[in-house]
Amino acid sequence: MGYIYVIEDDDSIRELIKIALEGFGYNIRAYESAEPALEDMKKEKPELALFDIMLPGMDGLSAIRQIRKDLTLKDMPIICLTAKDKELDKVAGLDVGADDYITKPFGVLELAARIRSLLRRSGKEEEPEMSAGPIKINPMTREVFVEDQLIDLTFKEYELLLYLFENSSRVVSRDEMLNQIWGYEYDGESRTLDIHIRTLRGKLGQIGAECIKTIRSVGYRFVK
Repeated sequence: MGYIYVIEDDDSIRELIKIALEGFGYNIRAYESAEPALEDMKKEKPELALFDIMLPGMDGLSAIRQIRKDLTLKDMPIICLTAKDKELDKVAGLDVGADDYITKPFGVLELAARIRSLLRRSGKEEEPEMSAGPIKINPMTREVFVEDQLIDLTFKEYELLLYLFENSSRVVSRDEMLNQIWGYEYDGESRTLDIHIRTLRGKLGQIGAECIKTIRSVGYRFVK
């Protein structure tokens, strides 16, 4: 697979996105401004680009507008990063040619899901079904089956299950899960996580109790 370009001027957000997406197996090139990213795109077309709207120098909207005028790049999938209270930024991003947008703060699982969706739509990614015993997860349809029975999960429940599943080799702390699922600026009650885990276990039945283990004073672990 080729590269995903991340253009974000905030060092901490840029590094968080880079590390998280590399954890999902993507190759990442990160930039703090648009100009060098556009130069590199001329040499090697990325699979997808993630643009913050507010950037030093050329802003994200101007960069996207320039990309859409380039015959070699005009079909490249683009996601905009926007502030959650900037509705006009979302509309402007789509108007100049962005395919999707995600608002800050965001969870990296939601971002990864948006990326997977865009890459599938552009014909650049197919994901195999994942399974652990009687549990089967289809990332393309976001469906979960237990012993071939479809389980009705909410968006957050699905993201929690997928994150635990993909990190089954280790214990995942409660803080990490809150940051990854609810967003890096989440400041709500941590009990929200426990409630979602309890509901998720209930929907998975006995299998949920066996697979999703509570590690006292630390967090949770998925046992395959």
